[in-house]
Amino acid sequence: MSTLGLVVFFGLLGGMAVGLQGPLASLMSQKIGTLESVFYIHLGGTIAALIPLIFYGGRNLSRWREVPWYALVAGALGLGVIAAMSYMVPLVGVAPSVVLIVAGQLLVSVILDHYGLFGAHLRPLDFTRVLGLGLVFLGVWVTVK
Repeated sequence: MSTLGLVVFFGLLGGMAVGLQGPLASLMSQKIGTLESVFYIHLGGTIAALIPLIFYGGRNLSRWREVPWYALVAGALGLGVIAAMSYMVPLVGVAPSVVLIVAGQLLVSVILDHYGLFGAHLRPLDFTRVLGLGLVFLGVWVTVK
């Protein structure tokens, strides 16, 4: 499979994971509460990450001190994503919740690309990208409305 094919495959796989994560997190939140569900979801993720580390070895785990301190915030941001999905899904449904999450991701991504922040490939904002974002936000409005 070509590199582009792998990118598309993993992109779709990741998108499907986000699409499933929202309703599952919402189901847990409705039964046990948002903070409790976020805790158990991340505990499950920790266990899921630990299994391959045990089998393949975590050779680079000790290098965590080499990572910029602000990169360690990524885990806390994951908590925010799950909490947001848990809150939104029962109120507006799965599709509008995912569309809102993706729109937020695109907005931040354009800013990161424009300034080349956090190692992003420098890609200045131009008319075509602004038009694309406008279409996305029009789609958000239509989906959530």
